[in-house]
Amino acid sequence: MTDAPPETDETPDPAADLETLVPVWLTVPDVAERLGLPLSAVRRLIEDRELLSHRIGERRVIAVPEGFLDADGPLPALKGTVTVLNDGGMTDVEAIRWLHTRDETLPGPGTPIEAIHAGFKTEVRRRAMEEAF
Repeated sequence: MTDAPPETDETPDPAADLETLVPVWLTVPDVAERLGLPLSAVRRLIEDRELLSHRIGERRVIAVPEGFLDADGPLPALKGTVTVLNDGGMTDVEAIRWLHTRDETLPGPGTPIEAIHAGFKTEVRRRAMEEAF
């Protein structure tokens, strides 16, 4: 009889280094101040999936990646892109990770969220659909 090592779940935690992968996080009060909205309106944006959020830091506060915003509010292309990713089976954490991970096949800047900011929404969504299937 051989002593086999105990089985472990080798599936990596998709949120393991998410806090450091995303360059800048904004708490709900930060988003409210930046957009001139009440806290309840920002929470509604998160509930309505106009913005994705994640709990960060030692106190596990709800925060939104800064790249999900432009000067007027949530990026208009974000919700549809997240929908494509979620429909393909990605969780919100996996979607945040995917949007902030370099993709050399995209035109323009290196990450999908940077490409959306640069006007390459269609190319980003095409990659998102490829991820799903």
